[in-house]
Amino acid sequence: MPRWAAIPTYRLEPCGARIAVLLAVVPVLLACSGQAGAAGPTRGADPAGPPSSAPISATSRQQGAWSMRSSMSTERGEVGAAVVDGRLYVVGGFGSGSDVVEAYDPSTDRWEVRAPLPRGVHHPGAAAAGGKLYVIGGYDAATGAAIADAYEYDPTLDSWRALPQLPTARGALVCVTANGQIYAVGGQAGRGNRQENEVYDPATGEWGARAPMPTGRDHLAGAELDGRVHVIAGRVSGNFGRNLDIHEVYDPTTDSWTTSAPIPTARSGIGAAVLDGRIHVLGGEDNNGTFAEHEAYDPATDSWATLAPLPTPRHGLGVLQLDGVLYVVAGGRTPGGSASGLVEIFTLR
Repeated sequence: MPRWAAIPTYRLEPCGARIAVLLAVVPVLLACSGQAGAAGPTRGADPAGPPSSAPISATSRQQGAWSMRSSMSTERGEVGAAVVDGRLYVVGGFGSGSDVVEAYDPSTDRWEVRAPLPRGVHHPGAAAAGGKLYVIGGYDAATGAAIADAYEYDPTLDSWRALPQLPTARGALVCVTANGQIYAVGGQAGRGNRQENEVYDPATGEWGARAPMPTGRDHLAGAELDGRVHVIAGRVSGNFGRNLDIHEVYDPTTDSWTTSAPIPTARSGIGAAVLDGRIHVLGGEDNNGTFAEHEAYDPATDSWATLAPLPTPRHGLGVLQLDGVLYVVAGGRTPGGSASGLVEIFTLR
């Protein structure tokens, strides 16, 4: 994607008008010649560059617009994130605090530190149900081992309580709420991928096993749409050189899986949320850098569309939807254990 530089226009006599025209077309010549950078995936963005440095094409602007919000007080990556009662919660992760919990109020554009997690963790699953926040699995911050811990957070009391443990310890999983129940899908433990699909019922406080995901993977994204759990992309055995484009869908009513259209850009370390009836998938990493890709899945046509790219490419981020706005929070600008406190939002036009 071309990077546009501001070029001043000077009035020179007697040929000032001609020079102005020549200077105005320089960006077009650079873009066409490839000197400004090839169009397509963004990789290896300058981590010190401005958050909004990635340009948005005229076509992309018709699909939506990006802007900034207040950054978190801590820089983190590989976080858990969920929306509870009109606030965004970001928990755990690499960086400034693996037990840190921050809540964001969109009405004031302010972050607040809440009661810390009982245990420091990165790569956890997170979901919301019944006005509570749930944090499940992940990797222990001290040892890096996959854990089976599960916790429930009550925002009104600002307190945590331990739940029955996840039957299969794993990290880099995805947790999705559907029909009031929380599905913990995929992930990794040791060197192997997990296919487990285990469901927690907040009403009974019990775990149950469901039909396993056909393709074991980790660092994947998930979202609920029309009562079904969509599980998208990810990687094999923690290796972001082996990213996948797979899109599998679980139907709780039949306890069965089907395959839907693969995501156009294979990637992992991603996030997803539903906006305007489509699943939006953002960010990611591979051997060449981080991704700015923003791709949306439409279940009505079983197809994907490319939308305005993420201004700051990153991975291990949280992607949340609240009141018709997509929030992309935290995440690392470079592959591996990097972190940020960035908050960028996307709205459709």
